[in-house]
Amino acid sequence: MTETTAPTRLREAWLLLATLLVAVAGLIYELIAATVSSYLLGDSIRQFSFVIGVFLSAMGLGAWASRFVTEAVRGFIWAQIALGLIGGFLAPMLFFSYATTDAVGVALYAALIAIGALSGAEIPLIARTLETIGAHRFRFENVLTVDYIGALIASLAFPLFIIPNLGLMSASLAFGLLNLLVALLSLWIFRDGAARAQWIACTVALLATGAALIQSERLVSVADAALFEDDVILTELTPYQKISVTRFRDRTRLYLDHSLQFDSLDEHRYHESLVHPAMSLAERHANVLILGGGDGMAAREVLRHAGVETVTLVDLDPRMTQLFRDHNDLAALSDNALRDPRVTILNQDAWQFAESSEEIFDVIIADLPDPKNIALSKLYSREFYSLLIERLATGGALVTQSGSPVYAREAFWSVVATWEDTRNPATPSEPLSVLPYHAYVPSFGDWGFTLVTPLPHRPRPLNLPDGLRFLDPETWSALQIFGRDAARVQVQPNSLQTHHLVDYYLSGWDQWFR
Repeated sequence: MTETTAPTRLREAWLLLATLLVAVAGLIYELIAATVSSYLLGDSIRQFSFVIGVFLSAMGLGAWASRFVTEAVRGFIWAQIALGLIGGFLAPMLFFSYATTDAVGVALYAALIAIGALSGAEIPLIARTLETIGAHRFRFENVLTVDYIGALIASLAFPLFIIPNLGLMSASLAFGLLNLLVALLSLWIFRDGAARAQWIACTVALLATGAALIQSERLVSVADAALFEDDVILTELTPYQKISVTRFRDRTRLYLDHSLQFDSLDEHRYHESLVHPAMSLAERHANVLILGGGDGMAAREVLRHAGVETVTLVDLDPRMTQLFRDHNDLAALSDNALRDPRVTILNQDAWQFAESSEEIFDVIIADLPDPKNIALSKLYSREFYSLLIERLATGGALVTQSGSPVYAREAFWSVVATWEDTRNPATPSEPLSVLPYHAYVPSFGDWGFTLVTPLPHRPRPLNLPDGLRFLDPETWSALQIFGRDAARVQVQPNSLQTHHLVDYYLSGWDQWFR
């Protein structure tokens, strides 16, 4: 082997390894941007679609612009330093931007375009460098193959290992550090042509990113403190959502993906309205199914009724049910309902459960997240309702939370219309009996519910348990009356083919709050 061959082989091997590493980092940044935007802006389908489109377009721009870089090695190293800083501080920047300005769009897409352009320039610069050093039997497709393998590694590692173990803030900084280490090793391997300014910039960037990574937990706490009004007592990022619990004196609030789920000051209004009409109007309530409700509040209200034998609670996120079962302060909010031996917790997708279960329930309570995206909208579709109603006893009752008839009026009535459009398995020639109602919950505003029974409703007073703080027979009658600005409007039912509900929901809330 000649003296020149060994360095060339080393550089060739390094550049191919660098291709793999930067491909992993680039896709991780893309996934972080899409995840953060879906957390903060909602509608994950739309956000992921926008992020992917902008990122790929920016990559094309970067690939085209790389032709103007005269020194490929130096250009590649500068790209890694820039990616390490912009990509590394991507998640911190987005969270702090949202916390301080209540806006994230400009920062998100500016960073995304920069990261995409720099990532798009990487492969052409690496390919030119390989040609320049006379790499042994250089073939451009080899570089692309390594790049695609890196993308595969990133796409698998992100949901399985990175988010569960690092979280968004630490992951962003860790992969920023990876880009900077690629820059540092490239500087050493190509030190004969490296610029002094690059050594200084890389060193400073490494120190800043490394310090931020060490302090990432503190950064998360500071960001959460800026995002929420109260003291943050718990925050966790699970593979499914970000769980945040805040407290002010004896008042506790739960947020999922930064959206308020309950405030202990008034959650009784929501949960009493959700649970007790269905429990009271069902012929029996021995066997109850709750979809969602991982905080245990709905289960608490169910267990107030005598005669309840089993409660099956199906919630997708195991961490959610673990926290509200095992954390003493959180479990106390539901009177330790999730510890009751009658309650069985299944951490499973609601659709999969409805599709696979053969059990019949006396009461079904759907306490599911709002239909802000297609993934959630499917749980409010005619197809899902058709599965769910098959699990209900003929004399049973089913209720689903249906959003606000004021803030998202069309969405609320679309849920009602969807149930009316669902086949009645008990008497196929007759429609399901569908009763919409609503209650005022100060934390949420006016909130709606839909009560469904296979048999026609027979007007009778509610048989309510003792100890309720909001609901009584007179209040129940009032909840069935809608004001003119929340009264029924003509809308389309929701189905897997149309997903009208998502548009109704987003346009309604946007009209009020954006």
